[in-house]
Amino acid sequence: MDHSHAPVLEALAAYHDSGQTPFTPPGHKQGRGADPRVRDTLGADVFRTDVLAISGLDDRASSGGVLARAQALMADAVGAEHTFFSTCGSSLSIKAAILSVAGPHEKLLVGRDVHKSVVSGLVLAGIRPIWIDPQWDTTHHLAHPPAAEAFAAAFAEHPDARGALVTSPTPYGTCADLTEIARVCHDHGRPVVVDEAWGAHLPFHPRLPTWAMDSGADLCVTSVHKMGSGLEQGSVFHLQGELIDPTVLKAREDLLGTTSPSVLVYAALDGWRRQMVEHGRALFDDALALAASVRSRLGAIDGLRVHGREDFCGPGRATDLDPLQVVVDVSALGTTGYRVTDWVRRHHQVNLHLTDHRRINAQLTHADDEDTAGRLLAAIEDVSAHAEDLRPAPAVEIPSPAALRLEQVMLPRDAHFGRAEQVPWREAAGRISAEMLTPYPPGIPAALPGERLDSEVLRYLRSGVAAGMVVPDAADPEVASVRVAVED
Repeated sequence: MDHSHAPVLEALAAYHDSGQTPFTPPGHKQGRGADPRVRDTLGADVFRTDVLAISGLDDRASSGGVLARAQALMADAVGAEHTFFSTCGSSLSIKAAILSVAGPHEKLLVGRDVHKSVVSGLVLAGIRPIWIDPQWDTTHHLAHPPAAEAFAAAFAEHPDARGALVTSPTPYGTCADLTEIARVCHDHGRPVVVDEAWGAHLPFHPRLPTWAMDSGADLCVTSVHKMGSGLEQGSVFHLQGELIDPTVLKAREDLLGTTSPSVLVYAALDGWRRQMVEHGRALFDDALALAASVRSRLGAIDGLRVHGREDFCGPGRATDLDPLQVVVDVSALGTTGYRVTDWVRRHHQVNLHLTDHRRINAQLTHADDEDTAGRLLAAIEDVSAHAEDLRPAPAVEIPSPAALRLEQVMLPRDAHFGRAEQVPWREAAGRISAEMLTPYPPGIPAALPGERLDSEVLRYLRSGVAAGMVVPDAADPEVASVRVAVED
């Protein structure tokens, strides 16, 4: 296929060149009706490019096949059999993926380190999750993706499970053994879905971790806006094999997706594919070299440990690591990742990505260069010099892995939609959670609807909030009270 073409971008240019006059949404009519103050901030071209996908970018019958051609080019670029664009983010895409594999009351094997969007999909569908425990790193207080053996054991106990879902890479950059997990699933005639939201860049350089399709996954979801050049909410499904019907997947996406997709998001996805095919290898040559340099220079700063493969990969841990996720342990400075993240934003206007009780994370991409790297290094060097200002940091009470693993006693859907009440957190131990309690980022729930709460997890969340943790999806973000099910 000719990857010099970008069908969405070319159709947009043709739309403008032909002098179309819309009597359709959007109501701003290519910015003519927008408040000038808004245009000054957003730019006139944002409104000019915000056109309908149907009766705009293409005609009312989509006879130009603009989107279909762009999706076919994306599939060809990465070696997938089918590709679908989504403008609602991977939070919606992963729900559609789940619904294409399992239905109400059916079982699905799910890694317990999933993003909250997966849990939302389970709630909407009424699926019965069979949770697969992550591999817990008790030295670094971190969860790595579940092992293939854990999926095999779960299939032995639940042979009626409809398939499996695994997250890889994690927000920390750690990767599952997808090849072996896919083999386990396929031995049982079941598909594996991979939440690869953090891995849109993986197909485009051989020194990056192997991506899901090359590992044998049946369906993966990627967020091009996370590690690529997509706009926010730009997401892609990739599909191969015969275990998931592409017609069913498209129907599930139609069920959940918007009828007003953003052409801006489509255009960025289309342009990203062309950029990667033409220049991806060189761009990631540079990005990987920069990441290695940043890791080395950060590692030379007093009080910091930059995590690498030696920490995160090996038996009982992850299989691989994305080196562009630069994860740094700051605990030797006597403070928390929360405080460091807030301090560098306030004093250096540097925004870090993931943060927890002892770590910070700087996400590097092909867009970074020596200038942005220099700003990061200067900010973190200043943190080390001003560590006393960040002490003492409140301690976070981290439970043991066993205590973190709560018992699922109700379907997530039943707990979420059932009768509930708000109770003080000290009275919530032993009760069934009716909500997600999710430290964010990375967005992995500590407690799910239908899980029986215990005092250790509740103390973890309360102490975490006191130390700077954010739990935004809770009814009470301070976790001073918790929404629990009313049991008969």
